[in-house]
Amino acid sequence: MKRKTITKEVSVQGTGLHSGKESTMILFPASPGEGIKFRRLDMDGAEDILADLANVISTTRGTTLRKDKAFIHTIEHILAAVSGCEIDDIIIGITDEEVPIMDGSARDFVDIIEIAGIKESEKNLEVFSLNKMIHYLDEETGSEYYAFPSEFLEIMCMIDFPNTPLSSQYAELRTLTDFKSEVSGSRTFVLLSEIEDLWNKNMIKGGNIESAIVINDKNYKQVDVDRIAKTIGKDSFTISEKHDPSILRYSNEPARHKILDIIGDLALIGLPIHAKIIARKPGHKSNIEFAKVLKKAALEDRKLRGKPIYNPDTPPVFDLQKVKSYLPHRYPFLLVDKIIELTDTMVVGVKNVTYNEAFFQGHFPDNPIFPGVLQMEALAQTGGILALTIVDDPGDWDTYFLKMDNVKFKNKVVPGDTLLLKMELLSPIRRGIVHMQGTAYVGNKIVSEGELVAQIIKNR
Repeated sequence: MKRKTITKEVSVQGTGLHSGKESTMILFPASPGEGIKFRRLDMDGAEDILADLANVISTTRGTTLRKDKAFIHTIEHILAAVSGCEIDDIIIGITDEEVPIMDGSARDFVDIIEIAGIKESEKNLEVFSLNKMIHYLDEETGSEYYAFPSEFLEIMCMIDFPNTPLSSQYAELRTLTDFKSEVSGSRTFVLLSEIEDLWNKNMIKGGNIESAIVINDKNYKQVDVDRIAKTIGKDSFTISEKHDPSILRYSNEPARHKILDIIGDLALIGLPIHAKIIARKPGHKSNIEFAKVLKKAALEDRKLRGKPIYNPDTPPVFDLQKVKSYLPHRYPFLLVDKIIELTDTMVVGVKNVTYNEAFFQGHFPDNPIFPGVLQMEALAQTGGILALTIVDDPGDWDTYFLKMDNVKFKNKVVPGDTLLLKMELLSPIRRGIVHMQGTAYVGNKIVSEGELVAQIIKNR
């Protein structure tokens, strides 16, 4: 799969749902790998705001991003359209603080993206394919999410508004190719009993009967509707017309709109997700928290994607005797038992950790833990073998540490563990200087990592 952007600049005008301000939104093509960014066109010198979970500052009746002094409110519908059209790189420019609400759905945004056209780049697209079940429960709101492995993105959503005309609803999106026809046109909705409170909180200033489905949740009479409309400075409307099924675009339009919101909020993860997601009573706050859980899993998956495969039945590249012919270290300081993989740029060693190691006598003897600094030493010894493959007589050379950077110890290593020690060249070896990225694994866990710099020097 390749990354995609739009082929030309397009624009649309409208009013912000909460701010009530008119704005123009302009979509610009972006470079491969640039991602999805928002740009405040009305603020000179303002940095672009990356569509990322780290930039979310509010999830009250919509999702808001911030970078320094620049805000962008109600971003979920345009992000849903971008994701639904499978766009990976785009600049979303806006002349004010809020994305136009349009008709309350993402349909107009999909239309202008199709007018702009979509093109592939030469850069490969990274996709996170979930490999295990993930569950998230927001105990405060009762929102609950399950994610299961799948070959593509599927979303099923259940909503429940007891004692209202909405009651319980269910909707599903089986594939993003159905986004335009099945989800993009579903409009946002609001309970009639909420309108005055939202107005008093300086929200929905740009809302109108054309940009939302209004649910008469308290069985208001027309006189009550007239009063509410007058309070918020709007023309009144006939409440029965809004509940005529022929007015709805889908019989389960509110549940479909919740799927739209989920897609928009999950876009903030920063890469497409292949998973089957089941959501119960979702909302923006819980969508974002669930997205954080998925992103953490995606980052862990990215790191483990390079985990070496170790089969003890496969003969090693270097057995212990050959390791000793390359390294000067001996008991109790030889920390590599064998080499199982060796290329021009990468080496993988194995260290079997046993309680017989000399340092366990004094290093937490009642709770034996393999010292982190010795994990770095084991990585360095493994990397030394790669470095010494470029010389004719490896036994005549030694490898010395110059520095360690960005070292992290993430999990304990204890007797009985098998350490996989992977060292990758970060730059070509020059003048005996070796710059490597080291990662140590136990099972499917990264236990330590760091950048190591060493120099090989002739010892005689």
